[in-house]
Amino acid sequence: MTTKEHANWSPYDNNGGTCVAIAGADYCVIAADTRMSTGYSILTRDYSKISKLADKSFMASSGFQADVKALQKVLSSRHLIYQHQHNKQMSCPAMAQLLSNTLYYKRFFPYYAFNVLGGLDSEGKGCVFTYDAVGSYERVGYSAQGSGATLITPFLDNQLKSPSPLLLPAKDAVTPLSEAEAVDLVKTCFVSATERDIYTGDSVEIIILNANGVRRESEQLRKD
Repeated sequence: MTTKEHANWSPYDNNGGTCVAIAGADYCVIAADTRMSTGYSILTRDYSKISKLADKSFMASSGFQADVKALQKVLSSRHLIYQHQHNKQMSCPAMAQLLSNTLYYKRFFPYYAFNVLGGLDSEGKGCVFTYDAVGSYERVGYSAQGSGATLITPFLDNQLKSPSPLLLPAKDAVTPLSEAEAVDLVKTCFVSATERDIYTGDSVEIIILNANGVRRESEQLRKD
């Protein structure tokens, strides 16, 4: 008698997509493509992976978009409570710690979400925080997450390699590029990744934060 094989069901899916963030001396660029897929099917070509958590904090997320939505709801409600208690918005580093705590709290049944948090700190400097699925995080000068991250990260390393964190005195992680150069670099990253990664494409949404506020840009990518 042969044993019955049960359908291999999983609570998770990977909807693909790529996120990139770059921190500058007085700006931060957060970008993500707008394709959402499952397997070899494209579900939509116009899905924003970037969410505004506070005036100076934006999160770009790839992975399982249902978990991402649930995570965004939790962060939004926690931020609202913070605003009622403290009469101000969270700073970007505070939001980074909250995101880490929220992910770590669910570490035994994690949010299948790979996040990059970008914004400006209290001094107006660009800051980027990069995460794994269970809340381990680090402040960096640039980061990439998602299906195209393995293609984009070596390119960013080559262009922007930040000094070793082991150097003393500690060097600043912010990139030496101007804002316009950083935006161009991000566009180049996505055009390049789209050529090789089937889960990245359609268009790239770019958020630029600086002292003057928030600016949005978009660039069309390959649709195949």
